[in-house]
Amino acid sequence: MTAIRHPLRPLLIASLAALLFAFTATRANAETPPAPASSTAAPVATAHPQVEFKTSQGDFVIELFPDKAPKTVANFLQYVKDGFYDGTVFHRVIPGYLIQGGLYTRELRPKRTQPPIPDEANNGLSNLRGTVAAARGPDPDSATAQFFVNVVDNPRLDYVGNQSGMTWGYAVFGKIVRGMEVVDKIDNLPTGPQGPFIGDVPRPLVIIESAKLIGEAAHPTQEPVSPVTGQAPASTPASKKKPGTKH
Repeated sequence: MTAIRHPLRPLLIASLAALLFAFTATRANAETPPAPASSTAAPVATAHPQVEFKTSQGDFVIELFPDKAPKTVANFLQYVKDGFYDGTVFHRVIPGYLIQGGLYTRELRPKRTQPPIPDEANNGLSNLRGTVAAARGPDPDSATAQFFVNVVDNPRLDYVGNQSGMTWGYAVFGKIVRGMEVVDKIDNLPTGPQGPFIGDVPRPLVIIESAKLIGEAAHPTQEPVSPVTGQAPASTPASKKKPGTKH
């Protein structure tokens, strides 16, 4: 008997094969797990805390760098939160160099401070115009409450080496982000001797009326790291031309 070839059979076979292929591909795609999220996504930048100083000559804002000088920033913020700076003065102004304050009262008497902290001058930050650094005595690890603002670029105050206090430098821990014109105004005040100091005291005295954290940093979710290190109290600096803990 001669077999009869059906003309539609090849078309049916081709159609079934196409349907089977499409079903298999769809199922494979459905069973393929999604690609995991990239683990190299850039971290969200954390805003630096800022402190607003209100003074008798005007206001300015300091942005702090806890990523570069964590101990110095923690120390500074503790004094701010304790209200230590309120009522203190800028007792030292050297035109074209720096303004310094944060320890003496209106009567030019020093306030009692917390123990000194380690020097963090070797943090890659330079004492450029507008930066804020910790004042200290001849011992690098003698900074307490005093700070100074560089009115000009002062690279000679930067870290050079750990051979001595002269080469160790002064730790930059912030910068003026608003109100640098107020710093310049203070820098241009006449100066002279007053109280226990033989010179460089601005006239009139520049009073720090208040120092307050601003923004979200004013409401932390956890306690700050303690800056206390247990070193001996800071000694009096030997040179007038270096930002020390005493005038």
